[in-house]
Amino acid sequence: MIILVPAVMLLAAGWIFGLPRRLVWGGVALLWAAAILAHLLLPEGHALVLAIGGDWRAWALPVVIAALVLAYRAGLGALRRRALPAAAPVAGAFSAAELDRYARHIVLREVGGPGQKKLKAAKVLVVGAGGLGSPALLYLAAAGVGMIGVIDDDSVSNSNLQRQIIHTDARIGEAKVASAAAAMKALNPFVTVRTYNRRLGAEEAEALFADYDLILDGSDNFDTRYLVNAACVAAGKPLISAAITQWEGQIGLYDPARGGPCYQCVFPERPAPGLAPSCAEAGVIAPLPGVIGSLMALEAVKLITGAGAVLRGELLIWDGLWGESRKLSVKRRADCPVCGNH
Repeated sequence: MIILVPAVMLLAAGWIFGLPRRLVWGGVALLWAAAILAHLLLPEGHALVLAIGGDWRAWALPVVIAALVLAYRAGLGALRRRALPAAAPVAGAFSAAELDRYARHIVLREVGGPGQKKLKAAKVLVVGAGGLGSPALLYLAAAGVGMIGVIDDDSVSNSNLQRQIIHTDARIGEAKVASAAAAMKALNPFVTVRTYNRRLGAEEAEALFADYDLILDGSDNFDTRYLVNAACVAAGKPLISAAITQWEGQIGLYDPARGGPCYQCVFPERPAPGLAPSCAEAGVIAPLPGVIGSLMALEAVKLITGAGAVLRGELLIWDGLWGESRKLSVKRRADCPVCGNH
């Protein structure tokens, strides 16, 4: 009774006055420990020892039983957590980590929560994982575009690394799409990446594009650009296409389904040999793809969220050597063989 009565009083006081559970049970534990210590420290036959039972093992037994019960419950809980699958995330909902990650978007008036939801629901395909594709893919992933596809048949080489920032020296020889996917997932594990390790063919382009809302073309040859443009027109998909050489780059949004021109309206014929040399032939300054590729990602984010004015019906030309930029207005051509009135 010397120990039990104070213990009951502590429990009652905790219940009446709403004392913290840790404080109440800590007091009970102290009383229990005092009873055991009294048995161990006081001489056998002492009046207090006799009053509280006379044998310390009687007090230690409930503690051992309680410890075993708690250990059993903890082990059972750990097994359940390992056996039960993790709850699937709610479609369209943001986790706490995502809200923190995209906080700078959400506070932007032009994007906000609704715009970030549109980004998460968007599906964007990037043609080419080279100079232009590298920054575009990284910023699309960083911005939280829900599904990103990338198609390229090339592998990473040492000469790429001067400007193709999505790849690393350790991934030389690896397929560019695999290298790009690894970089994007490392940057943002909340996005889904689809890879197509092959050259884009006319027979599959339209079907492939149908799975996406927007196409970004960072290819380095006119054959692919015309192919991508024709497939986008056929599928009614907007196309952001860009090109670079030496110190200069250009970018436009080609969207005849919504009143803009297509790529072939603006560039009806291939340039004469030598007028548009490749980067391997003419060279390219390292940061230039970063500038133009980042503009591609920016136009994509604006188009998806509805922020600002996109480059539909405009061609932006950026000169890095002299720090100048200019815009040209471009229009649909009625005689265009791809989107014209024929």
